[in-house]
Amino acid sequence: MATAETVGGRAPAWRGGFGRLWSAAVLSSFGDSLRTAALPLLAVTVTDRPLLIATVTACGYLPWIVFGLLGGAVADRVDQRRAMWTVDALRALLVGAFAVVVALGHASIGLLIALAFTLTALQTLFDNASTALLPALVDRAALGSANARLMTGQRIAGGLVGGPIVPVLLAAGAAAPFAADAATFLVAAALVASLRTGAPERGPAAAGSTLRREIAQGLRTLWHDRALRGLCAATALCNIGMGAQLATLVVLVTGWLGAGAAGYAAAGAAFTVGGLAGGVANDRIVRRLGRVRAVLIAGAVQTGALIVMGTVRSLAVLLAALVVFGFMGMVWNVNTTTLMQQRTPVELLGRVASAFRTLAFAGVPLGALLGGGAATAWGLNTPPLLTAAFFVLALAALIPAGKTDVPVVAPDDDDMTARVPR
Repeated sequence: MATAETVGGRAPAWRGGFGRLWSAAVLSSFGDSLRTAALPLLAVTVTDRPLLIATVTACGYLPWIVFGLLGGAVADRVDQRRAMWTVDALRALLVGAFAVVVALGHASIGLLIALAFTLTALQTLFDNASTALLPALVDRAALGSANARLMTGQRIAGGLVGGPIVPVLLAAGAAAPFAADAATFLVAAALVASLRTGAPERGPAAAGSTLRREIAQGLRTLWHDRALRGLCAATALCNIGMGAQLATLVVLVTGWLGAGAAGYAAAGAAFTVGGLAGGVANDRIVRRLGRVRAVLIAGAVQTGALIVMGTVRSLAVLLAALVVFGFMGMVWNVNTTTLMQQRTPVELLGRVASAFRTLAFAGVPLGALLGGGAATAWGLNTPPLLTAAFFVLALAALIPAGKTDVPVVAPDDDDMTARVPR
């Protein structure tokens, strides 16, 4: 009988496709970090209306809510490798054209909003296809290590390398970050196109099958499988909390602690460093604890770190707590993603992955509003405590995933018949 957890300590082979997929993902994260940092800076030069400036950022999340499930269904229908390189080539053209418009001085806030929305809409297909493709490139026992390497590389490229380079590029002109982003998309597209993976193995589509029915099929599988349902609910609850935490961290540091901009920059660096350390240590943690137990312990430790952030009025303590929070956050992210990949039938992986992401991104703006309301009503230190409460709920939702005798559900099996994963 299949279980909710497959633990293996094998490292993925860099040859055979994973190395190129890793390089493409890291390059894309680097380019994304340049663009996401440069867009708000460009926005304030073309409008002084805060609502319009905020709309540029909001449009980076909205397509996940609108198109996330559709992107997963399409990813399960098509050759994932071809979909990924085609999307990256199209994004390269869009961002390259935008760089030319900026260089000519014709950028407008409407164009910025349209670009942010369009790029994220395309990303819904790319990310879901990437999640579904990874199990075809690495052995099942190496999925955890592969996810850890991917997420750590993306954190380095986007969190440590990309941000400091933006001011250097801006010195060369407002269009430079966008031109660099377009170049990373082109290189990433070439890397993915060079992968030599066979066409995905899928049975013939059912008579009368439509995208709507296929999306519903994926959602039914997610709902009927207790372990997947628990993982998905925990992800959604955590991201509501994370929305509250991320939206109000600046007021916690600069207002409640009085640490200023330098303190806020140090807080971001502490979180990033913790995440990198967590990615490096994840394999050893999983070998010692098991994947499900590692997730549960990570969530519990993060809850404790959040309580410390909201109760101890010290910048040094906050930085230490953020290192721990980032460390365990990486352990949580790597292993919930791996469990989802191991648990989901191959033919439904894109749709189940899209449900995870859609719920995750839908929770972020809701959490941001809740965090802002909590800070206004009860004090600047209350959002971390609110986030801790959501993490406690997430841990409770994970209990079904810890039952190793829960059978894997076939795509249309309402009776929860056991299934051997491919």
